[in-house]
Amino acid sequence: MPDSLLHQIALTLVPHIGDVHTKSLISHFGTAEAIFRARKKELEHVEGIGSVRAKCIRDFRDFSLAENEMSFIGKYKITPLFITTPGYPKRLLNCYDSPAILYYRGNADLNSARIISVVGTRTNSEYGRLITEKLMEELSALNILVVSGLAFGIDTIAHKAALKNGLNTVGVLAHGLDRIYPPQNKTLARQMTGQGGLLTDFRNDTRPDKQNFPRRNRIVAGLCDALMVIESGVKGGSMITAEIANGYNRDVFAVPGRINDVHSEGCNELVRNNKAVLITGARDLLLDLGWTEEKKPVKKLQRQLFVELSPEEKIIADILTTRETVHIDDLYQKSGLSNSGVASALLTLEMQNLVQSLPGKMYRLC
Repeated sequence: MPDSLLHQIALTLVPHIGDVHTKSLISHFGTAEAIFRARKKELEHVEGIGSVRAKCIRDFRDFSLAENEMSFIGKYKITPLFITTPGYPKRLLNCYDSPAILYYRGNADLNSARIISVVGTRTNSEYGRLITEKLMEELSALNILVVSGLAFGIDTIAHKAALKNGLNTVGVLAHGLDRIYPPQNKTLARQMTGQGGLLTDFRNDTRPDKQNFPRRNRIVAGLCDALMVIESGVKGGSMITAEIANGYNRDVFAVPGRINDVHSEGCNELVRNNKAVLITGARDLLLDLGWTEEKKPVKKLQRQLFVELSPEEKIIADILTTRETVHIDDLYQKSGLSNSGVASALLTLEMQNLVQSLPGKMYRLC
C-alpha cells in the first residue's frame, strides 16, 4: 500500500475541502503529501482555497480515520482510485466536480470503450421492465459496460438483464463498500463483482443517507458515454441524473410512454424540452452515437428456389435480397412491374412462406 494513499484519503477528510478544491490543490502541488507539507501562505494562494481552507489543511491531525480506511481497503481487496491514478475513469476525470477518490471492487474496465448508464424509477411498470430487458438483450452483441445505481426498480432490472446477456455491469453506491443498499440486492451485488463491479466515493461505515444519492448520481452521469432514462416521474433521482448528464455534455436518451402514465411523465418531458433523444430500441442509440452494430447476415432465398418462381416473382425476390426490409413503393419503382404485377407476385411469395408482410407496407424475406 503506497504511503501516498494515506494522504490522499486524509485530504478527503479535511473540513471545507471538496472535490473541486482538491483538484485545484493537486494541480498546483502535484501530490497529496506535498499539500500537507505546504506552508499556510502557499496554500492560500491556490485558487479557491483562501485562509480558512488553508488553516483547515494545516490544522488537520485526524490521520487515524485514513489509516482505518486503508486497513479496510487491504482486507477486502478494494482498489482505491485517486484523481492522479492511471486507472481513474477518464470520462469522469473530465467532469469539473469529479470525486477526488473512488473505491472500487470488481473486474470491469472503468475506461471501457463503450459505457452506457441506465436509470429509472424505483416503482417501475411492466412496460419499463420489458423495455429495459429488451435494450440489454439488443446491446449484448457489443462489448458495452452497463452502469446503474443498484436501486430498486429499473436499476436492478438493468443490472440483472446485463448479467443475463453477458454484459459487464457496475453499480454506483450512495454509501461505503461495507454494506449493500437495498439489502435485498446483496446476491446481485456479489454476482456483479465477478462480472462488473461496485463503485463509490464514500468511505466504509457511510450510511445510505438521503443527501448521498445526488452525489452518487453525478458518478452515474459522468462515467458514461450516454445515459438512458427508461421510466421516470417529473421529479426524482433519474431526472436529476439526466440534468447532470446534460451538464457534462453526455448524450441523454429517454424511452417515451403514454401521456397519462406517471411513470413516463419525466421521459416525455425530457424529450419535449430537447434534453433527451427519443429512443425506441438499441439501434436508435447505436446510430446516434455512431457505434458499429454487429451486422446480421441478410436473409437470402436459396438460388435453387428461383427455378420454381415466375419471372415477376424472381424480380421481387431479387430486390428483397438486397436489404433487410423493403417498402412496397421501392418494389414498384425498382421492379418495373405494374402495381397489380407486384401485388400478385408478393401474394404468391407470401403464400409460399418466402416473404413476410410487415407493418407500414414493408416486406422482407422469411
